[in-house]
This record gives sequence, C-alpha cells and structure tokens, in this order.
Amino acid sequence: MPPLPVEKDPLPCRVIGVLDNGSAGLNEVALAHLRRADVVIGGARTLALLAHELKPDAVRHDLTGRLSAVPDWVREAREAQRHCVVLATGDPLCHGIAPYLAQHLCVQALDILPNLSTLQLACARIGLAWQDARIVSVHSRDAGEWVPGSPPAHGLYALAQALRAHDRVLVLTSPDNGPDRIARLLLAEGLGDDFQMAVAEHLLQPQERVLAELRPPEAAVMRFAALNVVLLWRLVPAPRPVRFGLPDQAYAQRQPDKGLITKQEVRAVSLARLQLRADSVVWDIGAGSGSVGLEAARLCPQGHVYAIEKNAADHAIAEGNRAAFGVSNHTLVLGKAPEGLHTWPDPDAVFIGGSGGELTELIELVLRRLRPGGQMVMNFVTLENLATATQALAGLDVPWDVLQLQAARSRPILHMHRMAAENPVWIVCACAPEVAHA
Repeated sequence: MPPLPVEKDPLPCRVIGVLDNGSAGLNEVALAHLRRADVVIGGARTLALLAHELKPDAVRHDLTGRLSAVPDWVREAREAQRHCVVLATGDPLCHGIAPYLAQHLCVQALDILPNLSTLQLACARIGLAWQDARIVSVHSRDAGEWVPGSPPAHGLYALAQALRAHDRVLVLTSPDNGPDRIARLLLAEGLGDDFQMAVAEHLLQPQERVLAELRPPEAAVMRFAALNVVLLWRLVPAPRPVRFGLPDQAYAQRQPDKGLITKQEVRAVSLARLQLRADSVVWDIGAGSGSVGLEAARLCPQGHVYAIEKNAADHAIAEGNRAAFGVSNHTLVLGKAPEGLHTWPDPDAVFIGGSGGELTELIELVLRRLRPGGQMVMNFVTLENLATATQALAGLDVPWDVLQLQAARSRPILHMHRMAAENPVWIVCACAPEVAHA
C-alpha cells in the first residue's frame, strides 16, 4: 500500500512594515521574504516604491479602496502554497492592517515583521519622549471641520477626547484631516494656547521637513504636504476639575430668576441613580442650564451625552456652561423632545429634567429605547407631573420607585445661622429589563 501523501501546513503570510525609504529601510530577513514572494499585496504607492525588489512574475494586488478583499487574497495564496507578502506602513500593529487581518484570518496565519513607526521617527527628530503619549488616527472619512458638540461619528472626535485627557498626543493624519484642521480644532475647543504642535512631512524622503515649534493659531492658516504626522504636547498643565457634585454657583443660570438648574443635592442623587459607567451613552432631556448632563459627561469620559433644551435662552446658557466646563463629549441641540430623539443612539441612562407636556409619550419612548438594564431618572417639582409619571409607569412592566428629597441649607441671620428649606423634589426612577425588548 503506497504511503499517504504528507499534508503541508499553509505558508504564513508575511506582513512587512515599510517606510518611505523603501528597501533601504528593510532588514535582510524582510527583503528575502519580499524577493521570493509569489503574491504581493499593498497600496499603489508602496507597490511602486518596491517594484524593483519583486519577482517579474509575482502577482500584485493593489489594496487601495479594496481592504475587504485582502483576507481572501491571502487565503487563496496560502491554500495554493504560494509565498504571500502584505506591505504595510511602519508598524503594522499600530493603526495598521495587521489587526484587521488577524481578525479575519487568525494570528497563526501571519508572520509580522514591523518597522519603525512614522510617529517614532517624528518624535526622534525633535527629541520628544513618547512612551506616555496617546496615539490617535484621524485617517477616516472626511466629516468636515470640527464643531464643538460634534457626535462620536465625526472623524476628529477621538482626537478631541484625547486632547482633554492626555498631555502628549501623536496623530496619524489624512489628506482631509491635516495639521491645519487639527489646529482649528484646538482653537474651537479653547485649547489654542494650551498646546504646541510639530509637523513632520515626507519623513525619510529628500524633501523631508520638520516644523518643530508651531502654535495652533499659526498652523491653522498654513498649508502642509499631504504626507505628514502631527505631534501635540501641553504647554499649560491640564486642569483637574471636580467631576461630581459641583456647587450651583459653578453654573451660569437664567437671570434674574435662578430656577432652571438641578440643585446640587438633587443632582448628586439623580446622577447616582443613573448608574453611569465610563462609556455610558446618556440622554439629558430638558437640559436647562445643563448641570446634570455636563457632570455626566465628566463621569463618562469614554461615553457621550446628548442633551436637548427647548428654550432658546436656556439653550444658550447651557452652551456657555459646556464651553466653560471644557468637555468634548457633549452634544446640545435646541428642540422640544421627543422630536429628534430618533436620531440619537440607544442610551444607557436617561435624565428627564423637564418636558413640554408630552411626558407619557416621552416615558414610553425612553423605555423602548433604553438598553437592557438602563436607568431612567426624572425630576419633578409639581404634583401634576408626578401623578402623570407614576400613572404612565404603572401601566408598564418595569420596576420603578419614587424618592422625595427635600434639603435645607444654612443661611446667616445676624451673627447666627438658620436652616432654609429648598423646594421638595420628587425623583422618579425606572429600570429597563435586563433582557432586550422584543
């Protein structure tokens, strides 16, 4: 009986990091894999850069605009026992193609040969330590200029959040989201005097240029080469704000009647009942001065707050408070709920501080949209709204409860102090079921 044929394991796909100096920046191992490759996958520019190193009969796949096809190209090459190479930029594991391939193939199918990152090179050019820096890629679909309050879908959103949380930020740019637009983001967020910029263009090419000491107002009106990276570092120490339970005086409020703010004590209990997590999506309906939503934004640095206020004067005050608080994960719109809520993502927590008369409809909508286990917290100061809310909740299959909270604050009287009672507030809480709605 003839021996059975020995099955060979598919050859690994080599993912090779390449810089703009081409083969001069590759070691002998990477060059050997490249020169014997039967299938080479890369961007048009990288394929052209290394064309002289490839076998004449090597199959070349341009992945530009065809990223989703790459895993199939790799599978076909491996099944045919052909040597396959994917050309990546710099370190393929740093905002590169390697994690994508590992997700669609498997880690064992890949042999990753990293190169220096362009960010490492840029930091080396100006002597900037980068071990504690935050790396952000804005190489995404163009979403236009940054506007304060932009939602997470905006291509510069992650950068805006990183600037609030880190002293050093390294940015992989794109032709649309270039250094000038990044500088304008800093100005829009009130950070123009807080950061210094460096821009490194055409690294490892004859026309390399490093602009090491740029201020955002200057960079905002400059033009830069398409190939660049941006380094940002703080000149002014980051603020260390109180995240929870700020005094009422910390917020601008309607004058002369200071009434449209959730008082500190009620705000603290309401935020506690919202059961917020670092990445919670929060709705703030009837934002008033914005106090609850703005503190929620600080408590959810990886989440986002969507707020709505129907009164134009209060909306303007809340916008001013948002700017003063220095948060970038808070979207505020002028409108009357429930209009427009269908465009918001499903929330983990909802705070209702006011309504325009559609309370029952609003409660039903929120409980349909809340994620499993999500919390809805409502504040009422009138018996009528309390009755409407409890009647609506009684007809729904959700757990709910009511807390009456009345605080008294000390006030001076001559050389002594007395206790002055604040108006009672009813805090009505409901929880969405842990299982998804049908």
